[in-house]
Amino acid sequence: MVLPTSRLDLNLFRVMDAVYEHGGISGAARHLHLSQPAVSHALTRLRRAWGDPLFVRQGNRMVPTELTRRVIGEVQAHLRGLQSLMGQADTFDPATLDMTLRLGMRDVLEAITLPPLMARLGEVAPHVKLASVRVAHDALEQVLTQGEVDLVIDRQRRVGRQIKGVHLADETLAVIMRMGHPLAGRKLDLAAYLKQQHVMVTLQPDQPDPLQAVWAAMGRGQREVILRCQHYFAAANVVAHSDTLLTLPRTYAQELTRALPLRVCELPVPVPPLGIWMYWHAEREADPVHVWLRESLKQGVYVSTGATRP
Repeated sequence: MVLPTSRLDLNLFRVMDAVYEHGGISGAARHLHLSQPAVSHALTRLRRAWGDPLFVRQGNRMVPTELTRRVIGEVQAHLRGLQSLMGQADTFDPATLDMTLRLGMRDVLEAITLPPLMARLGEVAPHVKLASVRVAHDALEQVLTQGEVDLVIDRQRRVGRQIKGVHLADETLAVIMRMGHPLAGRKLDLAAYLKQQHVMVTLQPDQPDPLQAVWAAMGRGQREVILRCQHYFAAANVVAHSDTLLTLPRTYAQELTRALPLRVCELPVPVPPLGIWMYWHAEREADPVHVWLRESLKQGVYVSTGATRP
């Protein structure tokens, strides 16, 4: 019975080509670095799949049948094509790419990673386009597994074995205030910080203050949050026109001072740095395009944050 082609192992065609070229099982085995029983087993599977002997023994040689002589040219052409594709992967050139890559990240990470990444793409991959999308906290594995995004940049997450991750950099927190704020020009202490009104960025209107654990550990009360925004730029714009304060990642705070009349101050309490991580699906691990994209993103984060490369 002829086997359905969906169940064929494409490596079997390498065996067919080797037996044809070397005139026997022993020569094919040496060429493929396989044992003679392994080549014999593969040939048996091929014969069953084709419904034909493929080769018949004449003295010390395996002579191709009429069917083999008829199809071997196409078999060899397809094998050469596959080898050529692998060669292209080995000599991957980003300048030849014409595609859209989808990255999952929040707005603050867009500001950190996209400017240097787009500059690099313009130099080495001018036809590549990017699309940045927001990925929900609990959807990271799903969107990577389903191929909805190519990469996710986020804080450290617990992920399954099928998701790969690498630590890119650590980001510290800072405080921004308007240029003419009453506290401008002096060192910001904790008492003064807690007396001020604050803006907080969150997608959940009832989300607790992420720094509440810090205040509790120090035996202090909570800060007064009078506005919750979805985006950092909107929050910073409010701060630029009021006496409120905004606590946010330092790299993005420094970026905002280029667009708005803001001052960056030290956060007056010690807070562990925020880790920036990159995640991708294990199936993309060896994809040359994906390897190049990951390296380009790493370089972008290093440029933006001033992080030392591992």
